[in-house]
Amino acid sequence: MTTQEVSVLVVCLGNICRSPMGEAVLKHVAKERGLDVTVDSAGTSNYHIGEDPDDRTVQVCKKNKVPIKHSARQVQQPDFKRFTHILASDEANLRALQGMKPRDATAEVRLWGSYLDNKPIPDPYYGGMNGFDNVYAQCVRLSNAFLDDVFGVSTQTVE
Repeated sequence: MTTQEVSVLVVCLGNICRSPMGEAVLKHVAKERGLDVTVDSAGTSNYHIGEDPDDRTVQVCKKNKVPIKHSARQVQQPDFKRFTHILASDEANLRALQGMKPRDATAEVRLWGSYLDNKPIPDPYYGGMNGFDNVYAQCVRLSNAFLDDVFGVSTQTVE
């Protein structure tokens, strides 16, 4: 697959914690690795449409020098054709995505953790900063694993 062909939608429930962080980290890791990948994020719910990412998500990204700018949105039917890969943060969101996936979808819909260890990304919303730091580290590992799988190379440079 060439880099121009790869487009990714990272999905969690509300699109303010895990998925905007995953979007920012995947964009950053791909750029560091010299891969031009289109990345966006969305939520399976409509709880936070139009909101900025959680302040703790922004804080962790800034601390790690990862640019983040996003406005929460909900997954839409056209996303299943617009993106080549839709990555769910956990099993509940994977099931929600599979339930809304149209018959003519072309995107590969998978648990993001399936590229590494099959572990979900835990929702840090009700916890402290440590949870957001852990999600960040997990997103870095998952970004590298995803890029290794899709591009068939291992050029990990971001920690």
